[in-house]
Amino acid sequence: MLLRKYMSLVGIGSAQIDLILEKEEYKPGETVRGTFHIKGGTIEQKLKRIECDLVRVDPILELEEVIHTATILTSSTIEANAGNQLPFTFTLPENIKPTTEVMTYRFTTRLHFTQGVASVDQDAIAIVEESK
Repeated sequence: MLLRKYMSLVGIGSAQIDLILEKEEYKPGETVRGTFHIKGGTIEQKLKRIECDLVRVDPILELEEVIHTATILTSSTIEANAGNQLPFTFTLPENIKPTTEVMTYRFTTRLHFTQGVASVDQDAIAIVEESK
């Protein structure tokens, strides 16, 4: 049991988060909907918060810009091997620029614990122009 605890502190066997989105393409101002799927690891862990960043990525300029961060504060416990789901909604800014060949967007989600390494998930989305 002690070995599993120390392994989870360095990220091995710790709880995991996965953001499942309803779709991959969105228009400016549209609401993104999905679900956070949390899967318990090999031991019980105390959760501090969930953070989800909308990030614009431009690999040519080597730029990653956080457009907005949503934070859910909690003091819940994730039981070993248990599953949990939380709803996710995020309204995109009206003035967000469309995805291009070089500029992309993604949600980066982090599960923070009172002890141990954060679990990270990344989900790409495409922003398409409104039809005129």
